[in-house]
This record gives sequence, structure tokens and C-alpha cells, in this order.
Amino acid sequence: AQAAEISSRVEIESGGKPLASGALAGVVVWLSNLPSADPGPRAKPGHFQLMQKDKSFSPHLLVVPLGSTIDFPNHDPFFHNVFSLYNGKRFDLGLYESGSTRAVRFDHEGVSYIFCNIHPTMSAVVVSLSTPYVAVSTAEGSVSFSGVLDGEYELHVWAEGANTMQLEELSHRIHVSEGHAELGTIRITKESDLTVHKNKFGEDYKPAEAPAY
Repeated sequence: AQAAEISSRVEIESGGKPLASGALAGVVVWLSNLPSADPGPRAKPGHFQLMQKDKSFSPHLLVVPLGSTIDFPNHDPFFHNVFSLYNGKRFDLGLYESGSTRAVRFDHEGVSYIFCNIHPTMSAVVVSLSTPYVAVSTAEGSVSFSGVLDGEYELHVWAEGANTMQLEELSHRIHVSEGHAELGTIRITKESDLTVHKNKFGEDYKPAEAPAY
């Protein structure tokens, strides 16, 4: 089978205005085999880290192969309670102190939204996929794949703040053949703010859950 290079670019609109080049990073684009096709190559699981520091997760977005393990070390001088109860991999790591860490194996394919039950402004996203054909847009909006084998694929898109229906509409079948293919422009409208969410009990954060430190 021959391998191909594929390129595309993204444009993002937020608040009725297009985002400028330099602010277009973080759109995840991937190719999956059709249900009727051979499963094809799979990405090899690995070991990754999503650090808690200065009341933030770093990195904010992490794309990992399905089956990978992610460590959640606490490098702040106070407690955190990392959880994910929305789609994707569901877990609750409970309270743990500065200098300690917890780990989660991401064995559920999809998008996991990560929060802290103590600090409502903390948020991160983990995208776990079995396909090796995945790319994340650059700040300038470019997207590129290499080594894609000839065949039929389903293209999928995820972008923070875009609604599920819009992302589903962006999915479509593509044919990949030897050489280079240009997929055109992927246009996305952001509608929501990931930092606005409930705590792990499905309730609004209370002032006591957002200490001043």
C-alpha cells in the first residue's frame, strides 16, 4: 500500500468575528477506518503527563493513543481533586496533596473534559484515539498528516467550544490515494466556554470550593 500526505487548514469564528492567524491552535482532526473496512494500523499506547501547576492544567490539550496512561501530578502547594464526568473517560481522583500524583488509563475512545472540584477555573481536554492518523492545528491554522495508507476514511473534527451537532456535520468520507491531498478549509464556530461547568456533584461551585489561594 502507498502512503500519502494530507493537508488542510482551519478557520474559527467566535463571537461573530473570525479569529486571527496565531490564535487557531488546538483543533483536532483525525481519520478513522470505515466500519466495513479492515481495522488498519492502530496507534501504540504510551505514558503521558497532565500537570497541575499555578491552578492550571499543563498542557491544556493532550491527544493520546487509546489505552495510554496519563499521570496527574500536583505541583501546587495545596490540594486538587481532578475529575472527568462528561463523555469520554469518567473518573474521580479524589483529594490529593502537593507533591503527590495519581494516574488514569484512558481506555475509552473519545473526548474527556478534565476539571478540578476545588478550583472552577481549571480545565483541560484529553482526546484518546485508536487511529495513528491524527493532527492538531497550528496557531496559524494548518493541519497536516503523513504516512496515510491508500483507502477510504471518515474524517472527524473536534474543537473546544463547538457544539456536537456542528462537529458531526463536519464529519465526512474521504478517499486517500498516493501523493498529496488538499482537503480544503474546515470552518468552525465556537459557541461555549469550557470553563463554565458544574462540580463533580452536578452542582454550581460554592464560594468555599474556590479558596483565595
